[in-house]
Amino acid sequence: MRVFLASIPLEAAKIVIIGGGEPALAKLRLFLNTPAEVMWFAPDGAPPKIETPLTAPEPVLRAPEADELAGARLVFMALDDADELVRLGHLARAAGAQVNVVDKPHLSDFQTPALIDRDEVVIGVATGGSAPILARDIRTAIEGVLPAGLANVARLARELRDTVKASVPDFMARRRFWEKAFRGPAATLAAEGRTAEARREMLRLLNVAAPEQGVVHIVGAGPGDPELLTLKALRVLQDADVIIHDRLVPEPVLERARRDAKRLYVGKARGEHSVPQDQIEALMVAEARAGHRVVRLKGGDPFVFGRGGEELDAMRAAGVPVFVVPGVTAALACAASAGIPLTHRDHAQAVTFVTAQAKPGGVEADWTRLAGPNHTLAIYMGSDRAEETAVRLIAAGRSPSTPVAIVENGSRPDERVLTGRLEGLGALVSGAELTGPALLFVGETAAFSAAQLDVRAEVAA
Repeated sequence: MRVFLASIPLEAAKIVIIGGGEPALAKLRLFLNTPAEVMWFAPDGAPPKIETPLTAPEPVLRAPEADELAGARLVFMALDDADELVRLGHLARAAGAQVNVVDKPHLSDFQTPALIDRDEVVIGVATGGSAPILARDIRTAIEGVLPAGLANVARLARELRDTVKASVPDFMARRRFWEKAFRGPAATLAAEGRTAEARREMLRLLNVAAPEQGVVHIVGAGPGDPELLTLKALRVLQDADVIIHDRLVPEPVLERARRDAKRLYVGKARGEHSVPQDQIEALMVAEARAGHRVVRLKGGDPFVFGRGGEELDAMRAAGVPVFVVPGVTAALACAASAGIPLTHRDHAQAVTFVTAQAKPGGVEADWTRLAGPNHTLAIYMGSDRAEETAVRLIAAGRSPSTPVAIVENGSRPDERVLTGRLEGLGALVSGAELTGPALLFVGETAAFSAAQLDVRAEVAA
């Protein structure tokens, strides 16, 4: 975040506008329908009456004196005289004001965002002064989906806020009440101006407000690109009270969650389990029983080498309501991002997702079946056993010259794709010095990766 948008109360605030041209008028219009005290100075001359807003204060046709800036919260300046801008800026700051100089970010303490004004609800879009037209276009897009009566909803909420707080002392129950109020008939009635009916509906909800039973959502975060989150995953994330996430969930995905949700990191790496699986499941149960909406956020898809099935069983055994939200699994996302078709009419009539890390004491993979022709292997957690995997596949009948690809950090900005042959898979992995999550692909379709095609193009040239 390069800029921070602060919400500044305008009751009893003093706003000073300096300038008489259209840029100053634009700032003036922002504050005419607010409770702020607005003072207008136009040392460069006042605009014609026909261009001046009817409710604007009478302009003072000179620059303000120091005492006239005293107590000002915000000062906006739109003048051509650079020396005068600097002088007035010093005076305004000495008076304790924040200063904005129109179209001169280097002289400003803040920039004015593109604002969507619904009276009680104000939304700002800021680019730090670097792209005001872009901010304006975004504002227009947002305005198109907001109901005109949104202010009525917020106004009714303000009127009832103290009543709700006194009636529902439990914080979580109060949050649930407001969610139902803002997402149900009460908000619709208020937005339509049917205030009395909306108030009755909110009071009805208030009479039945009570702590709710907690719930767990086991959610697939996808491969790391936040745009590959499903719509359902995004909705559940934004409703969560507690997010229990693993090592493969990157910060850009977590940023899509509700800001005030509690985050608990239970990441695992091979041989490094920061929180054992049984303790993770106990934590999920405890948070749900506390009445929280819990999201167990897992990289990729929770049911593809994600131990989601174990966690689902644990929640059911504990009597906790549980739901599963699938995610885009890494094999699909990494292959697509690298340009590797998992199946192909000429080269692969089957695809198998397999893990190279068998459960300790568990059954080993059937290498003979995995080494079959016209077959793509997507190997999870295979980096540490790449050499052994290649040896076993070749011994089971797969050609040493079979194309392979390694996709590290698939779908992310730092994605890396390396290609080679099965007989050199171990050396390829060790030489890559992998630091991020990586999938190995074995099969003729691995030759379709963008990296491999680039190499072939260079050779042909």
